[in-house]
Amino acid sequence: MTDASLPRGPHELELEMLELRPALEAVLMVADQPLDHLTLAQAVGHPPTDVQAALEALAAEYDEQERGFELRAIAGGWRYYTRETVAAAVERFVLDGQQARLTQAALETLAVVAYRQPISRSRISAIRGVNVDGVVRTLVTRGLIEEAATDPESGAILYRTSSYFLERMGLGSLDELPEIAPMLPELSEVEDEVFAPAPQPAAAVDADAPGPEASAAAEDIRDE
Repeated sequence: MTDASLPRGPHELELEMLELRPALEAVLMVADQPLDHLTLAQAVGHPPTDVQAALEALAAEYDEQERGFELRAIAGGWRYYTRETVAAAVERFVLDGQQARLTQAALETLAVVAYRQPISRSRISAIRGVNVDGVVRTLVTRGLIEEAATDPESGAILYRTSSYFLERMGLGSLDELPEIAPMLPELSEVEDEVFAPAPQPAAAVDADAPGPEASAAAEDIRDE
């Protein structure tokens, strides 16, 4: 029995029906390294010679149309790259994203984590007096803080500053942080303040009620 006579799975039949050039574009779009024409041929289900010709045609088409990207044959394979003429736009976009300033709320939260780490979100909220869930997610996304451990008592996630935080701050270690920790309240003090019972209002005074002197005079009258 030859290979041609063997039954084929649905995926193989589906690949044969795909148009070659769109299929190559789709695979190259998600590739994180150059792919040779043999690997691409296996992925798209077309003969290697056809794949090689299609790759060369795509590269020429992108150049002719002056697309913002180009298809290069490099390191024994093919991969998409930003076209050099528009590289400045990509560089500006990347740098702007890295240099975006943190909000005041994010800076305050980052300071609390830096000086009280490892610390849970609930305790950060107690110190700042507001909910910090969204701010903490932002700091984690920016890579400035990270999960450190789990509180054995409450099971809450504890956060600490990351190595990227030290890099951005220009510090060799947390020991080089400025001495401002004494300015932050102790957690026990914050919790005592947060959970302390509200003061009871003073008892209302009846203006018409007799005072102590009037009561004494009334007693004297009764004695007489």
